[in-house]
Amino acid sequence: MSGEGGSDERGFVVVDKRGRDEESTAPAREPGARELPKPDFAALLISLGHSVLYHLGLVADPQSGQRGERNLALARETIDLVEMLEDKTRGNLTPDEEHLLKDLLYDLRMRYVEAAR
Repeated sequence: MSGEGGSDERGFVVVDKRGRDEESTAPAREPGARELPKPDFAALLISLGHSVLYHLGLVADPQSGQRGERNLALARETIDLVEMLEDKTRGNLTPDEEHLLKDLLYDLRMRYVEAAR
């Protein structure tokens, strides 16, 4: 689309605002919300372990206060996920992380067997 003897081509302008107004890009915290700890491997394991306990009907949902309904398939799948993490992280964990992982897996397996009776 050109006009008389000229070009009406229009380009575009990219404006990089990264790092300029960080307050506007930071996620807003809810009033009264507390700062969450930095995620680490132990927190991941504990979260997965709690998920298994919830699916076994042994603990309540933290928000609703309602106990989870027993769902052995979801509990087993989450235990399998923790087992996969054990395989994939072998040789790369601190002694404390390795100890936590082994203890957690033992506990989750025993609770699963008990719930499946």
